Amino acid sequence: MAKLAANTGHRNVAMLGIGAYRPRRLVSNDEVCEVLDSTDEWIYERSGVRNRRWISGDESARSMAAAAAERAISNSGVAKEEIGALILATNSWKTKIPHGGPIVAFDIGLNGIPAYDIAAGCGGFGYALGVAADTVRAGSARYVLVVGVETMSVVMEPTDRNTAFIFGDGAGAVVVGPSEENGISPTVWGSDGENAEAIGQNYDIPAYMDRAQEYQHKDPESDPVGRMVVTMQGPRVFRWAAITLPKALAAVIETSGVGIEDIEVFIPHQANARINELMKKNLGFPDDLPMANDIENTGNTSAASIPLAMEEMLATGKARGGQTAMLLGFGAGLSYAGAIVTLPPAPAITSFDELG
Repeated sequence: MAKLAANTGHRNVAMLGIGAYRPRRLVSNDEVCEVLDSTDEWIYERSGVRNRRWISGDESARSMAAAAAERAISNSGVAKEEIGALILATNSWKTKIPHGGPIVAFDIGLNGIPAYDIAAGCGGFGYALGVAADTVRAGSARYVLVVGVETMSVVMEPTDRNTAFIFGDGAGAVVVGPSEENGISPTVWGSDGENAEAIGQNYDIPAYMDRAQEYQHKDPESDPVGRMVVTMQGPRVFRWAAITLPKALAAVIETSGVGIEDIEVFIPHQANARINELMKKNLGFPDDLPMANDIENTGNTSAASIPLAMEEMLATGKARGGQTAMLLGFGAGLSYAGAIVTLPPAPAITSFDELG
């Protein structure tokens, strides 16, 4: 039997730099309620959202992903040509074919590196971070760029009281690479396909050839189905979260090798402020433990929410580079992914620089 070569990686890995992009347009609850049958008070009480950012002008998922990626690389101090792979976490990229990763790599001057998408709902960044860390540990790449990007405003129905007030747009990115001390614990992840339909879409890619042929010969302008939008059964998702997430959080702590008392910052997915407060209480965290609340003015940005929330805390001084943080993403799938991490240095270039 032939003797095959094997990669040699790095046992200790960490997030070396972070970058983000926030759309210029700020949309208040009052503006949302111009078409949605709701009120600012109702929205804030049930979700914790006051404002969200939506793309406008020449902004797109593509431009935001590239901007966040460039900032993450710059903030990491890693030479761009040393980036060996790119993982794009997204659910709202406009095409499945081609997937977005290679396009983002090309846009930032890294055409040719392995680049691919992970679509794991709002847990997508956690999945991508875990895969990136293991890629570096395995030696498949020395540095991996992880980008989470969403344009949720494009895939929602503005009159749907279950979804229209929740979602926002944005992009966040981190560079993962070797470090002296390990800064990313093993990922705890899982899924629940039995309840997958709790978050979905209003119509699917045709399942049968005759239906596909019908679509191929249809005038897009006369398509009665219309555009694809996200659907959600809020109470069902809330019940799933109440049962599943405490178990996931306990597993994250157990797997990481640290204790609750070692956690200095809590950065959960920005899905709902009530869920996050409940998780913080159930974990036994002290009231004064810093917890991300980016949802208040950014909304739920799905796979982009954790890097955006992390960047906001570091950029505003609510958290410091080097602190120990718990991350947990959860949502469509229904899927979740969590880890204990060492926070990257505070970004020199932030997503707020162009916002004034």
